[in-house]
Amino acid sequence: MNTYSRIIGTGSYFPEKIMTNKDFEKFLETNDEWIVTRTGMKERRIAAKGEYTSDMGAEAARRALDMAGVKPTELDGIIVGTFTPDTTMPSTGCRIQDKIGAGHCFAFDLSAACSGFIYGCNIANGLIRSGSAKKILVIGADNLTACVDWRDRGTCILFGDGAGAAVLSADLEPGIRSIHTYAAGEHGELLKQDNLGTKYLRDLRHEPIEDNMIKMKGNDVFKIAVRAMADAAGEAAEAAGFSSEDIDWVIPHQANMRIIEAAAKRLNVSMDKVVINIQQYANTSAATIPTALDQYVREGKIKKGDNIVSAAFGGGLTWGSMSFTF
Repeated sequence: MNTYSRIIGTGSYFPEKIMTNKDFEKFLETNDEWIVTRTGMKERRIAAKGEYTSDMGAEAARRALDMAGVKPTELDGIIVGTFTPDTTMPSTGCRIQDKIGAGHCFAFDLSAACSGFIYGCNIANGLIRSGSAKKILVIGADNLTACVDWRDRGTCILFGDGAGAAVLSADLEPGIRSIHTYAAGEHGELLKQDNLGTKYLRDLRHEPIEDNMIKMKGNDVFKIAVRAMADAAGEAAEAAGFSSEDIDWVIPHQANMRIIEAAAKRLNVSMDKVVINIQQYANTSAATIPTALDQYVREGKIKKGDNIVSAAFGGGLTWGSMSFTF
């Protein structure tokens, strides 16, 4: 008898503070029209003072567990996709385990930038299908506004803070049908952050911290991301045996409207089947896919039995895709 992994609960959390494009006009040479035209973003959420990645992730986790009807102590593990941990040790996964009272299940972080949630689902899916676990909480959470150079209009306008979570459970019915994950380390310098890790601590400590925040060569990243995300989405659909007519929803990483449109075109689906919340929350890295999924589930748009294709692209460079039936 085959065992599958299935998403049985979702949750999300965004900070209360809203920062609009107009707010950037106060200290940057930019404007609302310029930002919307190039990205599709209108506003983003900003974590409050003292509000960290683990706080956002824990709240998203509680909401996902509540929807799933699963107690924290029933979890076999917690996987957190993030490149903005509270601390490198303890991990954000361990901090969330403690905050939600999940007992002594395994807990760890993985760093795959914006692809972190799909990477996490890949690991969880493998553990569940092998029989090593029955219930795993996968979280995508990032506190990006703590890591941007507010002098750099090419990057600071792109990011917001938030967290999304999904409970994956063993099931006799197919849930996750295909997952693919990739990396291209040779392009790592195109999108990077040097302010964590021993490289910064040993070699860069005398430079201004702003010089070591998120840095991106936007045009180069865009060219690779468009192709990689679109191809990965198509591969996930084909591996699952989904035709364009079979796909109910596409949930792309919310990085840029032009990239989102390219992924939809590759799958030959209309934009009214594409889940989009980039205008509200901007790019929240590993949180974009689980928060968008949760939003549409709670609004009653995504229903049990819907076929979904999702794809992400991030720093590293990393990318990935998955097809699943909700």
